[in-house]
Amino acid sequence: MINDRTIRFGLIGAGGIAQAYSAAFKEIPTSKLVAVADCNIDAARKMAGEHGATPFDSHEAMQAADMVDAVIVSTPPLYHPEQSICFLSNGIHVLCEKPLAIDSASAVAMAKAAREGGAIFTMASKFRFVDDVNKAKQMVDEGKLGEIVLYENCFTGEVDMSTRWNSNPEVSGGGVLIDNGTHSLDIMRYFLGSLAEIRVVEGKRIQNLPVEDTVHVFVRSEHGTLGCIDLSWSLHKDVPYFISLYGSEGTIEVGWRGSRLKMKGEKQWTEFGTGYNKMESFRKQLENFCGAIVTNEALVITPEDGIASVCIVEAAYQAMHASNWQQVDYVAEIEA
Repeated sequence: MINDRTIRFGLIGAGGIAQAYSAAFKEIPTSKLVAVADCNIDAARKMAGEHGATPFDSHEAMQAADMVDAVIVSTPPLYHPEQSICFLSNGIHVLCEKPLAIDSASAVAMAKAAREGGAIFTMASKFRFVDDVNKAKQMVDEGKLGEIVLYENCFTGEVDMSTRWNSNPEVSGGGVLIDNGTHSLDIMRYFLGSLAEIRVVEGKRIQNLPVEDTVHVFVRSEHGTLGCIDLSWSLHKDVPYFISLYGSEGTIEVGWRGSRLKMKGEKQWTEFGTGYNKMESFRKQLENFCGAIVTNEALVITPEDGIASVCIVEAAYQAMHASNWQQVDYVAEIEA
């Protein structure tokens, strides 16, 4: 049991997203980064050097060294299942970057390996650790907005993806829909509950990528609530609020710099929160994972949540290619 010493972490992948985790480790005294693995050994050495950690050129070499209690998998999605299962099956706890996998069968296999290995397993979804998002969710659960009629989300930005792995469908599983969309659909499910149907309309491929760079997503929850999502790597909608919830009794807007509430019949908005802080969300995500390992703290994002997000993304691509509404089919996590 890890309850009287620092949790020894390994980081698989030393790319862009790994930099945020590297910084987060410096703020959490209960964890220590002791190993970094990357196929680019120079990148592994550079990051490892910042923490006095050991560099490896593969996740297999790190696992064989038997020096970590938990790992963070921050590589492209194609590699998530193999790398996660390598550790989970040996009882090593895993926090895997989103999406868990390109297909639901692989996501289920990861959860099964965690159960059989007795390991903690969770998916990274940073927006679930934003205070303003959780304050808004509390208001919704308390019925402050009445019946939710419409949910809107916007994640757009002008980013050159021509040389990034995210636009290589062989390793990413798709484009902006699986990349930014995994965040969007996970948050929507968090607010609205199970999502029943989805339709996706692709926009122009401005960057001439082999994957979609702009989509508009329509969703209907099992309770009949409508949802709309705008995703793009090729346009920037200069809007201060990335989530809007319209209810029969009021409206909540969750923003980058702060959030607000306006009740039905009121003229003025009531401000709340401080907005989105990337490093704070990464720190809280890592703290939750450590708490689950040490004290059995409940995971904010369960394996079932991660699998559900993969299932919804699968349905989204079916809908985009078929140009019609698709039912979301959820798979069971694992056989009892």
